[in-house]
Amino acid sequence: TGSRPFQPLTDGNLVMTTVKYILRTKGSVTLSADPSLPVREALKRMMDNNVGSLLVIHDGQLVGLFTERDFARAVAVKGKTSLGGVLGDMMVGDVLYVSPDTTIEECMALMTEKRTRHLPVLENEELVGIVSIGDIVKQLIEDKEFMIEQLERYITGR
Repeated sequence: TGSRPFQPLTDGNLVMTTVKYILRTKGSVTLSADPSLPVREALKRMMDNNVGSLLVIHDGQLVGLFTERDFARAVAVKGKTSLGGVLGDMMVGDVLYVSPDTTIEECMALMTEKRTRHLPVLENEELVGIVSIGDIVKQLIEDKEFMIEQLERYITGR
């Protein structure tokens, strides 16, 4: 695993990783589109970039989130069978988001409670990135491995 810097946010003696750390590690590039983008183009863009979501931005503001799951639901539940629609018709408009200072534990709790897999990251109402459940789980595993390594070193006196 190797060493990495601790995060500044603490809860008692436990150091907790924040979204800011994940964005520094993975980057803050986000894939976005206007609500008028055809769904077919949105799905192709997502496939080409190997991502499961697309932020929907209009006039510089986050207005929605479109995911593979949203498309599947639109087809299966709402009976929409055409790829000819636009993002604005299939996106989720009430978007949950987090700040860079949100801990990964808080993200996991929010994702679990609200049954979502993607959280845009806003700072002072400005979009600065997005984290997925994959990002959060990966970081949780790395944090646990790091903690185990530190405990082993302490126990063995290395």
